[in-house]
Amino acid sequence: MTTEPAPAAHAYLSQLFSLHGRVAVVTGGSSGIGRAITDALARAGASVVAVARGEARLAATVEELTSEGCRAAWVGADLSTREGVRAAAERAVEAFGEPDILVNSAGINVRPPMDELTEEDWDMTMAVNLEAPFLLGQRFGPRMAERGYGRILHISSQQAHRAFVQSGAYGASKGALESLARSQAEAWSPRGVTCNVLVPGFVMTPLNARLSSDPEKVAALAARTMIGRNGLAEDFAGAAVFLAGPASGYITGQSVFVDGGLSVH
Repeated sequence: MTTEPAPAAHAYLSQLFSLHGRVAVVTGGSSGIGRAITDALARAGASVVAVARGEARLAATVEELTSEGCRAAWVGADLSTREGVRAAAERAVEAFGEPDILVNSAGINVRPPMDELTEEDWDMTMAVNLEAPFLLGQRFGPRMAERGYGRILHISSQQAHRAFVQSGAYGASKGALESLARSQAEAWSPRGVTCNVLVPGFVMTPLNARLSSDPEKVAALAARTMIGRNGLAEDFAGAAVFLAGPASGYITGQSVFVDGGLSVH
């Protein structure tokens, strides 16, 4: 026999996890982990602006969410240049106002062997994976601090912590991103802005399309986890809602591994 949760339980869970009245900006918000987080934040009550390059996928993401009663908007942007990042930030604010939540999920991962890695590869990787999160943090973080509430969440990688499958510039950018989160936490957490990182294992997303196409490597990576499977984008929904909401107010500067135990196996 089952019963409906008591109103008191609904109220308690809402106090912990509801994002009603909050505004979120999610880069890379129409694909992979970013799309899953966009969906999760919107369904938890936030007004969400998804920022990415592909306008067709952005439009489809927003159409799906709005059809379900969520508040969502999108901004097409190139985050590989400072001008593109700044323009995206200002356009994002036009939708629902200044954000309370910033999720940096957009990223690129070129994988040439280290001795073939070009300066252009390096510069592009750092621009999208590190400089864009820095610039968006500089734009939104101080204003969150002025209002006394904010959540900044970055998406990192196992390659920030260990070298495998040609970490190259990508691993370096993600290691620096985790350090950036700690610097942001030091600066803004005393004024109510937490800054944390989600660290995926191997996740079946478009960013990992090349590895995903190799069944042997996919199976080997799954075997390295404790759960026995590779990650899915939706595995990040709960962690993102938690770190974006009031329940996580005493957690900052942390790298939270969402990897099925891969990092400790």
